[in-house]
Amino acid sequence: MRFAISIPQQVGEDGFDSGAFRSYLARAEELGFGSAWTQEQVLGSARTLSPLETLTYAAACTDRLRLGCAVFVTPLHNPLHLAKAIASLDQLSRGRVEVGVAAGGRARPFDAFGVDGDRPVARFNEGLALMKACWTEREITFDGRIWKLDGAAMEPKPLQKPHPPIWVGGSHPNGLRRAVRIGDGFFGAGSQTTAAFAEQVQIVRAELVERDRDPSTFAIAKRVYIHVDDDPARARERIAAALAYQYGRGGLDAVAVAGPPAACVAALRQVAEAGAETILLNPLIDEAEQIERFAAEVIPALL
Repeated sequence: MRFAISIPQQVGEDGFDSGAFRSYLARAEELGFGSAWTQEQVLGSARTLSPLETLTYAAACTDRLRLGCAVFVTPLHNPLHLAKAIASLDQLSRGRVEVGVAAGGRARPFDAFGVDGDRPVARFNEGLALMKACWTEREITFDGRIWKLDGAAMEPKPLQKPHPPIWVGGSHPNGLRRAVRIGDGFFGAGSQTTAAFAEQVQIVRAELVERDRDPSTFAIAKRVYIHVDDDPARARERIAAALAYQYGRGGLDAVAVAGPPAACVAALRQVAEAGAETILLNPLIDEAEQIERFAAEVIPALL
């Protein structure tokens, strides 16, 4: 079992607190977390920093943590711009980048991004193929339905070869099977319950068998929104409010883990039993205090 930690992306009314951000990441390294992750939320009322810029700042604040985004909704991006930015970040971080991607589905506001939303999966597949070509080919010739290149070049390549690890998110069975075909791992969403994640893992594992792929070459992770508090009612109330703020709607507290340490340990053990090899612990409030409680009262009971 491995544990990752989320990177704080919320900005308070007084603006970004660089000292608290640096201290949090330094402590994450001291406590032995293997990786730290952002999310992507472009639109919404929550005061959320963008993932790439946050990861770049985090790279300058750390030495060992691997750094990732779970996930980029890649159909909303130009794949050339995104490939260039990720390759640059991999160089700046000296090869510590992890890349999470997802198609996003038809419910996304594609029109707001100037994107044709009729074929999000086709755009996802072709865009990711183009990104891989930019990361691996010295001379890029790409004849897609959406994007075309003839003898182009993109340098520098990522430091990691052939490219940073690619995690695929999603919940539809077709998307889960696609993760096995094109990715290095599956990342379960924080907005999904443990029961739903367990069903998703079964589809992923069946596809690994179908494609005769060694399960050891394909990682499985899940984001878990969590708040440790000795008062169970207060814990649930605070995580529910934080989730409502982040997502702009209520009714999501069922996906979270909240309560005294023993209750959190029991809930995270269920996530592990459902198939998570890496659990991304995602506090939404009191991050500096929470990371200490994770390290002292939760993680040791799971190892």
